Amino acid sequence: MLNLFLPAFTVFAQIQDWTNKETGASCVVDGVPTLKCLEIVFGNILYMSSFFIIIVLFIMFVVGSFRYLTSFGNAEAIKKAQGTLKYALIGFILFVSAYLIMTIIQTLFLGGAGGKANLFEFKLGE
Repeated sequence: MLNLFLPAFTVFAQIQDWTNKETGASCVVDGVPTLKCLEIVFGNILYMSSFFIIIVLFIMFVVGSFRYLTSFGNAEAIKKAQGTLKYALIGFILFVSAYLIMTIIQTLFLGGAGGKANLFEFKLGE
């Protein structure tokens, strides 16, 4: 009975497929991972870390807001809440600006998303 529900709750850590979309070649040769698998693992780590950053920033906003609402006029509690909200906002601005800067660099200097080089895909020398 447990096997009926298990596939529905399975989480796959791999985001990018192990095969190259352009050539169809796999990074696993005879069951042994090659260095090409490193770029896929690194890309997956970057993708998951951005998701983790968004979750942490959301939690910081919620905690800061909750502290502010429950401060009841206490100056020290309000100052703590404002500090939490300030750092959450600074983190959000840094996260978004880093993404925008990378997108602008890719568009201006590398020919956009359709160009040969893509800053958002980690690739080892071909």
